[in-house]
Amino acid sequence: MPDRKTLERARKDKREGKAPSTQAGEFVREEMEHIREGKHGARSTKQAIAIGLSKARRAGVNLPPPEHASPQTRKSAEAAYRAGQQDPGHKPSKVRSRATTKALKREPHRAASHDALSNQAHSAARRRRSRQS
Repeated sequence: MPDRKTLERARKDKREGKAPSTQAGEFVREEMEHIREGKHGARSTKQAIAIGLSKARRAGVNLPPPEHASPQTRKSAEAAYRAGQQDPGHKPSKVRSRATTKALKREPHRAASHDALSNQAHSAARRRRSRQS
């Protein structure tokens, strides 16, 4: 479950009429903070961002699944989105939640470093540029 402050910031963004991606950015920010403070890790920056976006969808942010993604990723994002639209306060099963947390604790913490985030932003921008032309 996301922190109360994160939910408040996301709701504030929604009230101000900001885009769903901006609202979801609060959840991604929270995820980076969790990794930096040692709560858990992530295999890559991309995974850390994906976790944050999934939390946003589950919290009810109107964020559609990515257009250019594998069918498995789309299916996962759609399931999280539906769960968030139907019951934003729904809690996952304890066993599954614990298994996920345990797996993430074994992952490295470099995914949330400033260098890793910078590299991710640059590569994403490059991909966007090449897709536009």
